[in-house]
Amino acid sequence: MEEKRPGVFAVIGEDARQRAAADYLREKGFRVCGPEGLAQARWALLPMPLTADGAALEQLLAEAKPGTLAFGGRVSEAAKAAAAAAGIELNDYLGREELARLNAIPTAEGCIGLILQNRRRTLWDSTVLVLGYGRCGQALAVRLAALGARVTVAARSPGQRALAMSQGLNAVPMEAADGLLETTDVAVNTVPAPVLGAARLKRLPKDALVIDLASLPGGTDFEAAKELGVRAIHALSLPARCAPVTAGQFVARAVLAMLRERGEEIG
Repeated sequence: MEEKRPGVFAVIGEDARQRAAADYLREKGFRVCGPEGLAQARWALLPMPLTADGAALEQLLAEAKPGTLAFGGRVSEAAKAAAAAAGIELNDYLGREELARLNAIPTAEGCIGLILQNRRRTLWDSTVLVLGYGRCGQALAVRLAALGARVTVAARSPGQRALAMSQGLNAVPMEAADGLLETTDVAVNTVPAPVLGAARLKRLPKDALVIDLASLPGGTDFEAAKELGVRAIHALSLPARCAPVTAGQFVARAVLAMLRERGEEIG
């Protein structure tokens, strides 16, 4: 009896995260190819973020056979439409809660690295204000506190503030952050909405550091920060930049979980 061969997984993209995802899939027994094998692939792992890049994306999707299951991260509506027109089902793996939680770990570690690189003082005994207490804020705040930073969380949600307090952190409503800015050494924003405007940036000490982890356009007025002489860094895609191998493995594991839930035969 002929042994059943595993399906072909096309992994598109040459960054370190995609290479790590491809390596993980090979370790799990999949036959992995690049874009040259897309026509024979049963599944396709596309880059992140995935936007509709005009003719380039349409040409790529045209290489895949109709019915191919494709996966991408931060998939735009235009990309979904282009995939649907090509008969490709395109799924966004960033909608997975476990992946969002796991991605918060390298995001937090990368943020801590940026703080250390851009200051001349220890995190220990530094005053850090974390704006927002979603997945990234939660992963970051407890790690900062473990390094001896004096952390305060500002969050709109009473439940999130209660969680922060249960973890031994100070927590205040978002509007109360104004009264803390003058003594803040580092402010980290995780809220994808305007939070650190000119009025708040003016209240920060001259040597304060602002790091914004929110997706574009972020929650910081970077033009105002520049005019005020406040150092502000928009730190995007930290998992891919700081821990691409781990991030790629997280992606591959999430995609395999999605396939299992669909009843796909993946071994």
